[in-house]
Amino acid sequence: MHYADNVDYPRLLSRPSVYIPGLAILFGILLYTQAGTTSLGQALAGVFGMAGDSLLAANLLVAIVVTAVVALNVAVVMRLSLKHQVYVVWAELALLVLLFFYSFDLSFEFIRRKIGFLLTQGLVTTLYVSAISIVIASVLAMIGAVAKLSSNGIALGIANFYTSLFRGLPLLMQIYMIYLGLPQLGYVIDAVPAGILALSLCYGAYMTEIFRAGIESIPKGQWEASRALGLKPKDTLIRIILPQAMRIIIPPTGNQFIAMLKDSSLVSVVGVWELMYLARTQGQTEFRHVEMMITASLIYWILSIVLELIQGRIERRFNRAQTR
Repeated sequence: MHYADNVDYPRLLSRPSVYIPGLAILFGILLYTQAGTTSLGQALAGVFGMAGDSLLAANLLVAIVVTAVVALNVAVVMRLSLKHQVYVVWAELALLVLLFFYSFDLSFEFIRRKIGFLLTQGLVTTLYVSAISIVIASVLAMIGAVAKLSSNGIALGIANFYTSLFRGLPLLMQIYMIYLGLPQLGYVIDAVPAGILALSLCYGAYMTEIFRAGIESIPKGQWEASRALGLKPKDTLIRIILPQAMRIIIPPTGNQFIAMLKDSSLVSVVGVWELMYLARTQGQTEFRHVEMMITASLIYWILSIVLELIQGRIERRFNRAQTR
């Protein structure tokens, strides 16, 4: 396959030496897991007059049918363009996940009654906490990265200690330490600010290394050229280095934001009415925990998809200079 970056990557499903062993492995897994014990296997065995035969025959029939369907699907998809291949495979896998959820004994009427409250209260709080936290974390990361690249021993020591401490402690412990520990010093802090502070400090430590690596990826000649032009170090960093480093910084930072969006569920332990907290408490009212957990999971998934699309647009914007 030939892509826009002019690199020939290894072929995958287009080679028989790859997909034939893959289909054989799938066939073996289906046979080993006794697929014929399902209603599908018994129904197919009955259609082919094998209802009275051994269980192995039904297992074998289901394994053959499922493997043949998968092989046919692969053959059809591989005839499409690359863009449509991605769309079709994504849609098929998403459908399998939804079918997996649908196989549970769910009360859709209960979900319909509760989803409005989840969106208006839980989702808004989750986005509010995550958005403020990522902004503060980005500021902390920028300061930490500059400190780690400086020749000042005090700044370097503080930055190294900060990243070591907050990357070394579990996020849940940090939330408890801030929410329960600060009142011991006389500073009473509400649940939402405590959650935002914990998320900001934790992810700021991780993002410090991302910003540092992005800045260091720019050749030193850029700094020397800027110095020769009479630019101050601050102007060089803001106008020359950072715009180029963003191409390296954006992808892992986007991943951190998506991870923070999901980790914001941890602030529910201190009573913040975010998405996971409401899903758990609303499910307890009628013992419909699975319905609320699945609903919250789908909302998180949709949010992650939206963030991935936004991240992709930002990446393309900063990569325009590289693709010209």
